[in-house]
Amino acid sequence: MWCRCVALRPLQQLAVTSLNTTGLLTRNLQREMSTLPRVYVTRQIPPEGLKILRESGQVQFELWDSDDIPVPRKELLQKVKGVDGLLCVLTEKIDAELLDAAGPNLKVLSTMSVGFDHLSLEELKKRSDQNIIGIRVGYTPEVLTDAVAELTVALLLTTSRRLIEATHEAKTGGWGTWRTLWLCGHELANSTVGILGLGRIGVAIAERLAPFKVKKFIYTDLEPRPELASVINAEYVSLDELAKQSDFLAVCCALTPETKEICNKDLFSKMKNTSIFINTSRGGVVNQEDLYEALSTGQIAGAGLDVTVPEPLPINHQLFTLKNCVILPHIASASYSTRNAMSALAANNLLCGLRGEAMIKELKL
Repeated sequence: MWCRCVALRPLQQLAVTSLNTTGLLTRNLQREMSTLPRVYVTRQIPPEGLKILRESGQVQFELWDSDDIPVPRKELLQKVKGVDGLLCVLTEKIDAELLDAAGPNLKVLSTMSVGFDHLSLEELKKRSDQNIIGIRVGYTPEVLTDAVAELTVALLLTTSRRLIEATHEAKTGGWGTWRTLWLCGHELANSTVGILGLGRIGVAIAERLAPFKVKKFIYTDLEPRPELASVINAEYVSLDELAKQSDFLAVCCALTPETKEICNKDLFSKMKNTSIFINTSRGGVVNQEDLYEALSTGQIAGAGLDVTVPEPLPINHQLFTLKNCVILPHIASASYSTRNAMSALAANNLLCGLRGEAMIKELKL
């Protein structure tokens, strides 16, 4: 504000007084800044979010200035002491230890993610119950729906048509004479596509797959979701029927205690040996030992994974030894426009929360 006032003064007056007032203005600015809410940002988030924080004039913030290496836990526990707000990404575990380290000033937590399994909701709710104001939580759903749906379709096609295997053969001399069944895969036309967890992303995936002449969409969830299902003309079935009928099974559910390792030996044993399994949700919904067994024995035809446990998956993990398993490094939302939109939403959620206003996207505890 003071910069605007100074700019209106006559140039002659400014020339005479600037040397005398610079120190005073600096001290005033520092004093004003010191009263602003303190925020810690755990990653060098995409530029749109940082720009919003910088230009808001509403917070003083510090960030872990790296996008390659997560902030070390010890450093994080030090930096959150006394902060009013925290903007994090999914690599940071927000648990009782961190919340205790932050202390009672922490009012707003904003995560740049649609998933929230890295947040201890139980601890956050407990603190809210003990505090009239509580800790408000913002997250970033919807803005990444298109990017995740596109990547899921790309991963499904890559897996089902064995593109990684084919590329390897072309590069390493395996491309010989034309053969009738060499590198044959499975096509979408006349297939049944199953969706485990029907939400915005599941609908967006189905909308993109429909032009491939899919015969039928089926889904399962905690309960029927007729409004969403009607958009893609999908039929609600049990989990067993989903496994039995699906030629392609796309996992889109959140990771919760109920869905942890829901994709296990029991599910895989009911699937067709021509089925393709795709997971772009969270690695924890899959029992990876059971998946390896299903893939290595031919119980199912192939799997495409964008998420694993742990992340990154060790390069010597047994899943990497399988030709019929395509593994990506958690890149479903990795488009420039989506990641910038996520960072902007996370920044605005944080600012709204600190002002005591409704967040754009708030997670109700």
